[in-house]
Amino acid sequence: MSFDSKELAEKYWKENLSIMFKLLAIWFVVSYGCGILFIDALNTITFMGFKLGFWFAQQGAMYVFIALIFIYVKKMNDLDKKYNVEE
Repeated sequence: MSFDSKELAEKYWKENLSIMFKLLAIWFVVSYGCGILFIDALNTITFMGFKLGFWFAQQGAMYVFIALIFIYVKKMNDLDKKYNVEE
């Protein structure tokens, strides 16, 4: 990976960190928030025969995590193209 200037490299890494922190925040809210903190409120809702809080703790957080991986790959490919550093 080669940048034309140090300024472009810094902008790239700043945007990269922004993407990572946003996705980590979503992951935290879904896994910790929905699976632990808000479980009582979510358990009042039934989803596919299970209480929603239980479903998030057991399966939902994993599905969201897998989706976040694909979102991260897409966002990083777009970022690489934007800064002309794609492979």
